[in-house]
Amino acid sequence: MQLHKHLLKSVFGKAALATAALGGLMLFAGTPSAKANDWDDCNRRAAYTDWRLHESVERYGYYSSQANHWRHEQHEAHERLERLRRNERREHHGDRYRD
Repeated sequence: MQLHKHLLKSVFGKAALATAALGGLMLFAGTPSAKANDWDDCNRRAAYTDWRLHESVERYGYYSSQANHWRHEQHEAHERLERLRRNERREHHGDRYRD
């Protein structure tokens, strides 16, 4: 019992306790931001491809290879966004709404 009290009062014990508390706080504090970043990044990517398609059509013409490239990228970005929306819907509503 005496050793246990001594260990808790020692510098090593306090440092270990502080490290464990800070590690736990950082572990749980970083989790929600990952999902928000994923959604924001997906929206930003879709908006960027929309803008690049508009610019390439203006500069090179509707049927140019640059416009075709950005049309393809826009399609992929919007597919990714729709996939993320479906996953969000499944997580919030469970299996009630099936695609």
